[in-house]
Amino acid sequence: MEPESPRNSSVAELSLPVDRDFYLRSVIRELAGTLHDTLGFEEASGLLSLVGQRLADEINTTYRQALACPCLSRAQVADVLVDIERRIDGAFHIIEQDDEKMVFGNRACPFGAMAVDRPALCMLTSSVFGVLGAENLGYSKVVLEATIAQGAEGCRVVVFLRPTAEAEAANGREFFRG
Repeated sequence: MEPESPRNSSVAELSLPVDRDFYLRSVIRELAGTLHDTLGFEEASGLLSLVGQRLADEINTTYRQALACPCLSRAQVADVLVDIERRIDGAFHIIEQDDEKMVFGNRACPFGAMAVDRPALCMLTSSVFGVLGAENLGYSKVVLEATIAQGAEGCRVVVFLRPTAEAEAANGREFFRG
């Protein structure tokens, strides 16, 4: 015999943070954690990077069509990267940009608290930034200088647009026009 629940309470009326967004973020968090635990950080990051590259291809096409242009300018790439993150509840902003690099800050991870201790999730953002930079500008190298997933208060992401000495010295992932 099952225990009775209180008559004045209904499961459907409970105030819980469980919704589609929570569920999908949880799935992605657990997937990243399982990949990390099973394959290690580098392999998990590599797999999530591939997912990010595929997302970036779709996103790039979507923005190019919406802007009715065959290729985005540097300023458009920067604006698009900030816009993508805004649309998924990130809080990225441009710190600086010139012909050699774009530097972004971020105060809110799109994965929220789900990103904590899951730095491989950052490969999704890294790949989206890298692919959009390379496909539109020819080359990019993304350096994650600080991330919320690794315990920082915010993120600092540098996207190099040319293989300069500074870019060569930085530890990041390179992307080339496909």
